Amino acid sequence: MEALVTGGAGFIGSNVVDALVARGDRVVVIDDLSTGRRQNLDDAIAKGALLLETDITDKAALSRTFEAHSPDVLFHLAAQIDVRRSVSDPVFDLGVNVGGTLNLLEAARQKPGSRVILASTGGAVYGEGSGRPLPLDERAECMPDAPYGQSKYTAEGYLSLYSRLYGVSTISLRLGNVYGSRQDPLGEAGVVAIFCGALLDGGVPKVFGDGHQTRDYIYVGDVVDAFLTAAESEAQGTYNIGTGVETSVLELGRLLAGICDQEFDPEMTPARPGEVQRIAIDSSLAAQNLGWQARTSLEQGLRATADSIA
Repeated sequence: MEALVTGGAGFIGSNVVDALVARGDRVVVIDDLSTGRRQNLDDAIAKGALLLETDITDKAALSRTFEAHSPDVLFHLAAQIDVRRSVSDPVFDLGVNVGGTLNLLEAARQKPGSRVILASTGGAVYGEGSGRPLPLDERAECMPDAPYGQSKYTAEGYLSLYSRLYGVSTISLRLGNVYGSRQDPLGEAGVVAIFCGALLDGGVPKVFGDGHQTRDYIYVGDVVDAFLTAAESEAQGTYNIGTGVETSVLELGRLLAGICDQEFDPEMTPARPGEVQRIAIDSSLAAQNLGWQARTSLEQGLRATADSIA
């Protein structure tokens, strides 16, 4: 299979690339390296993957890439992921997350039969979970609290539109808070990488607010499995990819401290405005229609993450 991975030098994308290369697929990576790291792809490139330093907002460059490589499946992970930047510069966020997605869909519809898989977000799309019946399934109202979540929700809508209008095979995966090897501290689950680094270096982890805010943490290996499963499926629409389990920041810190054989005595700092206090997502639909479910326990995943950083 010929696969194209946007954002393939990033945290999740590079793990997807490794899995595709390992199973023998021909892989082309698009990444502007603004946040992705070339070294994340060293092994994959040595095994035949191709890296194109291209921006998804460059429509002409994307069109040329599709013409040259004619991918069967597109894993779309390139994005503006910084929630704070989305608030300070929502037009930039829109241009990357919506405009870039539209450029890819326009290129994809030129090749009948190609499939597009979007990395969307669970927590940022659904918004605040406090006072709602957690975990939230795909029928829950989407109430983004920041332009980042709104832009991802809009990108999902364009995938659905191109499926109806042009027959493009599309699927959106609303990811929980992904953590694991190569994690970027900018992401929503970046606290895992930040805590690991601080604990292993003898530093003091910083907790914003009271530490009781919860997230649905999912290991990157399970997320990679979800992408590969979605690529092989004919299912379309939107699917949650998470564990359905809430874990507080303080509980996460205590687990990591135990794994790193350190004390967890964080510096408590003021809460960040607009931060979601509770969220967890229900992935029953993915289990039913895709045959996917998370298999890595939080402790197993955190241990693997700490080992990769040490």
